[in-house]
Amino acid sequence: MPKSFLFVVLLASVSCGGSGSPASTSPSASVPAATVATAQNTKLGQILVDGNGRTLYLFEADTSSASTCYGSCATYWPPLLTGGPPQAGAGAKASLLGTTKRNDGTTEVTYAGHPLYYVVTDHNPGDATGQRVNNFGAAWDVVGPDGKQIV
Repeated sequence: MPKSFLFVVLLASVSCGGSGSPASTSPSASVPAATVATAQNTKLGQILVDGNGRTLYLFEADTSSASTCYGSCATYWPPLLTGGPPQAGAGAKASLLGTTKRNDGTTEVTYAGHPLYYVVTDHNPGDATGQRVNNFGAAWDVVGPDGKQIV
């Protein structure tokens, strides 16, 4: 198989936007169990974060626990994936944690029935650049420890 063909296939798979986490587009089986915790944000108060302190968002277009963010949406707003039951870290309520299967077979973490996402413009713990952004047809909101959107 020519190298140029392999490059095109690889480039197409990357540019088409998988639904992996910001660091990986691997299936859930190779993804560790996700941790959801809370952190204090100077502008928003107590917010949900992952185990590394990265801000988590909900998509107002998701009207059930099933995600509606795929393709280019999931490239810009990667889902929080888990390879096992999600864990409740400090401040998060284990009873609000759940999962939903994505179209590609990966498992996305939910909190209070909302699929959880990152945004690629957050680079450091505490960043919340996606707060109230209207993108891909609806608003995105940081999630509070009660599972409700922070507006």
